[in-house]
Amino acid sequence: RLRKKYPSVSIMLCSGGGGRIDYGVLQYFTEFWPSDNTDGLERIFIQWSYSFFFPAISICNHVTDWGKQSLKFRTDVAMMGKLGYDIVVSKLDENELLFSQQALQSYARLKDIIWHGDLFRLVSPYRHEHDIASLMFVSENQDKAIWFTYLISNRYCAGSNGVVRLKGLDPMRAYTIQEINIYPGADISTIIFQNSLSGDYLMTFGFDPMVDTRRPSVVLELTTHI
Repeated sequence: RLRKKYPSVSIMLCSGGGGRIDYGVLQYFTEFWPSDNTDGLERIFIQWSYSFFFPAISICNHVTDWGKQSLKFRTDVAMMGKLGYDIVVSKLDENELLFSQQALQSYARLKDIIWHGDLFRLVSPYRHEHDIASLMFVSENQDKAIWFTYLISNRYCAGSNGVVRLKGLDPMRAYTIQEINIYPGADISTIIFQNSLSGDYLMTFGFDPMVDTRRPSVVLELTTHI
């Protein structure tokens, strides 16, 4: 009765803790709480696994104070699905607040790709031979994509150490690549690849997201103008 009376109201299923979800109850709820564990690193594995069964638009990923990862890392991970914040905003310093505001602006612009695009898994966090996890969402008409890569192991100067082959792009189109969610004042290089690369090249030869211990999370936006 509540859903029928308020069809446009967002309602999260979180009673009794995380993980209580099935498609039967999703006819009444717009989203669900996957786990009370909101540690940024752990959430990569949790959200990756849930996404095998449920779409990103239904998976609530909130930025919290849990974990030792930076605010940027936690935000980049939370952007994999329904982004939210469970933090005391007044405790954020100037750079943290500015970063969060800019990240939310980017998310508002790109959320339709994440919510309604096609998900492609590039590097699994469960593959022990890799130090990263990587996935991307591609729009239905393949003109835009959002690519997430995370460092999940920081032993022995770990990182991407080479290219990641992309998926789901239009092989005949040319894409520009630009990094988003850049932390204010960061003294590390960012990716702004102005020269276009074809979808065929990116899927055949790949591209290095430059993830390492200095850049443990990287979010890249791909855009085609053709």
